[in-house]
Amino acid sequence: MINLPEEFIKLCYSVTAKRPRTVIDHIIKYGFITSGELKDIYGYNHPPRAVRDVRENGIPIETFRVTGSDGRKIAAYRFGSMDTIALKKLSGRTVLSKKIKEALVGIYGCKCFIYLEEVNERELQIDHRIPYEVDGDGDEHNPANFMLLSGSANRAKSWSCEHCENWRGVRDRTVCLTCYWAYPENYTHIAMRQVRRIDLMWQENEIHVYEKIKKEAKSLEKEIPLLVKEIIENEIDRKKPIKS
Repeated sequence: MINLPEEFIKLCYSVTAKRPRTVIDHIIKYGFITSGELKDIYGYNHPPRAVRDVRENGIPIETFRVTGSDGRKIAAYRFGSMDTIALKKLSGRTVLSKKIKEALVGIYGCKCFIYLEEVNERELQIDHRIPYEVDGDGDEHNPANFMLLSGSANRAKSWSCEHCENWRGVRDRTVCLTCYWAYPENYTHIAMRQVRRIDLMWQENEIHVYEKIKKEAKSLEKEIPLLVKEIIENEIDRKKPIKS
């Protein structure tokens, strides 16, 4: 186990989300972690995303290169500078993130912004509306710049953003302002693609309706989403006034 300042250790252990905490614990124990270990040991197929999760929790991480088992150079990650000024700033950020999450829960309740489902507060993850890679911290004191996501919604957003041309090179925050993943309540595109989506969920006494749709889709040899689209379209057409 590497020697680290006590204040820094406390900061590391304040991170509770599984993916960044996995990276942190490994580095604390072994001094660094490689992209190969993130894939082979922990099953993270996109190591840079796991490392960004650590950085976004206020932990400084630096990248260097090591020789992998096949003799090729691969990325490795270790803690960055831990001077006193940085520690004070990072400690403040941890408190700030907690306050922002509390503010969002107070306004919207324990609800995922994307899937609109009720989630236990401990399972909700706070995320920048506009990705950190595009806009940096932005105004990190304003709760309106953040959103609460379930784990599955956060993973879906991460995957979509990382495959978006704006993330990969353009880095224009105004593009994100009209994206579904940043503002699902008012968007014109999804990761720069002309797509619209609705996330539907049947629960409690509604489940029997879903089962009926599922049975009908199977009998017609159609996918459930396609059948739902057809039902909606037919209903809209049925209500259109007949032109004389």
